[in-house]
Amino acid sequence: MSGAGDDKGGGDKNKKPKASIDADAVRELAALLKETGLTEIEIEHNDARIRVSRAAPAAAAPAPSAGAAPLQAPASGPVAGAVPSPMVGTVFTAAEPGKPAFVKVGSQVKEGDTLFIVEAMKTMNAITSPRSGTVKEISVENGQPVEFGQTLLVLG
Repeated sequence: MSGAGDDKGGGDKNKKPKASIDADAVRELAALLKETGLTEIEIEHNDARIRVSRAAPAAAAPAPSAGAAPLQAPASGPVAGAVPSPMVGTVFTAAEPGKPAFVKVGSQVKEGDTLFIVEAMKTMNAITSPRSGTVKEISVENGQPVEFGQTLLVLG
């Protein structure tokens, strides 16, 4: 019997209150991430969405722009004044479609001012300014997926 009777208690795992999470699908997506070298993958099927991500290797160049010139010189850390994304998600530059952006290049911001909203797992998270300053560069576009630690904007 090659493991057919090894399902002791296995049926109980599928009867948890969180039955909407398909652990096998998550494992398969994680294996696909490792196999392909991607840092994030997301699938949606029958109104269920699964997103799996992992930290990118520190020295790796972004895959989509591998042949393009880097936007900033390689440094031993983030750009001075960089405001990183605290999570993986989708960045929004305004409170809702059709409204003006929270900030633009040249905007003066105070500590605690809202800079962006990052949607993660259907939750909108306000990204606030860590300090007062002037917006020198906006590194993302509205609706763009962002990685943990990715620079959203640079304050001067």
